[in-house]
Amino acid sequence: MTASRPPRGRPLRVRALTSAAAALLATGLLASCTSDTPPDTPAATGNASATADGSDGGKRSEFFEQAEYERQLALAKEKPQGPADKPWEQMLSPEFIDTAQYKKEKAGGVHLCFSNAGVFNPWRQVGLKNMKAEVGLHEEITEFTVLDAQGKDDKQISDIQELTGKGCDALIVSPNTTATLTPAVEQACAEVPVIVFDRGVETDCAVTFINPVGGYAYGAVAADFLVEKVRPGGKILALRISPGVDVLETRWSAAEVAFDKSELDVVDVKFTDGDPARTKAVVSDALTRHGSIDGVWMDSGATAVAAVEAFEDAGQDVPPITGEDQQDFLQAWKDKKLTAIAPAYPTFQWRTPVIAALKILQGQQVPKEWKLPQPSVTEDNLDEYLQPGMPPLHYAMCGCAGLPGFPEAWGGKG
Repeated sequence: MTASRPPRGRPLRVRALTSAAAALLATGLLASCTSDTPPDTPAATGNASATADGSDGGKRSEFFEQAEYERQLALAKEKPQGPADKPWEQMLSPEFIDTAQYKKEKAGGVHLCFSNAGVFNPWRQVGLKNMKAEVGLHEEITEFTVLDAQGKDDKQISDIQELTGKGCDALIVSPNTTATLTPAVEQACAEVPVIVFDRGVETDCAVTFINPVGGYAYGAVAADFLVEKVRPGGKILALRISPGVDVLETRWSAAEVAFDKSELDVVDVKFTDGDPARTKAVVSDALTRHGSIDGVWMDSGATAVAAVEAFEDAGQDVPPITGEDQQDFLQAWKDKKLTAIAPAYPTFQWRTPVIAALKILQGQQVPKEWKLPQPSVTEDNLDEYLQPGMPPLHYAMCGCAGLPGFPEAWGGKG
């Protein structure tokens, strides 16, 4: 994958690298890839269902940590530090560390590298556009190398190994899964300053880990909304993407806590693999078996419109539903006057690793854990985030409105 040439005509070389392991994967010679799927569920391959019918059985995730759950809920209430109009530069309760040892002394421009889990969904596609545009703002970055793991752990492991030998001044990593990528990240940390963002790994060797408040806060906001809006005894359908990714596991864990304390009845917990057709089928099946559904909780809102359409196809009113800041859902929310909320995992976070990398290479302090704010779209601010002229799969909290090429580079109309 090649990044866009930045403005002002400066010489930025961008390389799309391939490795022998990647080639083998592409030709099918490496038939298997590892995952962080819990041991009592089959591997998440073509279909991410945990059981034959897509249910995870409602089991409390092994990722759940009470102290971190409480910390995130507290962080969500804090006022962030930093520029009010630049949430991607803001920080929540930062604890700064010294980075003098990583200060770039050699002459020449910065070679920044990025190992990406993939661009397998619209959220990641919007995010990568943000990152490329952020790179384009900084003249000191003269080379930007991006490797796309295509959602495969084995490929990302080989990508990281390849990048650590390519003269990168700093390496940004968005891990495909958590536990499986940890050894590769640890090995990279010994060679180059590493910035992990979006999804975590089970090591603190990275100079900084960047992400919004977190999955617990996201999941709790969505579940609390349903607890408020759905009558006691109401039937809740929980739709999940796939197991084994920390940010998704923690979202569901927090929702379980809220639902366990409520009088709501979670009648189904199903994996959809983020596929609209499968989402429709799951909702239709739930309506057939249970007669009605009174609320829908989702650990990611990319298929929220498909869920809405499934209720309409069945001739039923759409119940209170949680989604995300994707334009098609926001538009459906407004047009259909839904009872909804959209907790966000904002794509503006894709700008922050580039900023952090440059600070580190300048020897400036950065937070060991760079926590970004995590706003939600509500009935009160829906009009603020619904952006006319943007494509259906665009994410409203991209923080990209002021970047060169906006809105056309993001698929919008000027």
